[in-house]
Amino acid sequence: KLYDQWPRDAGGKIVAPKFLRHCTSVDMEDTLLVNMLGSYGVPAVVLHPGDGGFGKVVIGMSGTGSSIFVPETMYDLAKEPMEAEPDDDVQS
Repeated sequence: KLYDQWPRDAGGKIVAPKFLRHCTSVDMEDTLLVNMLGSYGVPAVVLHPGDGGFGKVVIGMSGTGSSIFVPETMYDLAKEPMEAEPDDDVQS
């Protein structure tokens, strides 16, 4: 599914991934970020450096955190929601 969502250049080749940020897995920051990016239409690849992939399988989270990559052409779009300031004037 991710392969089909990933953008392609004019020649039909897959756009290179670009590092967005490294997240901890303890508070599900990585999962929340990937889901938020998906809601903006930005596909993301999650890599667990070192032995993090083993920890993800065994205990359900990576002890080394997660590195999030997005398509190079969508990098600026992916950064926007992360840099947004909370609106304190919003009333419930």
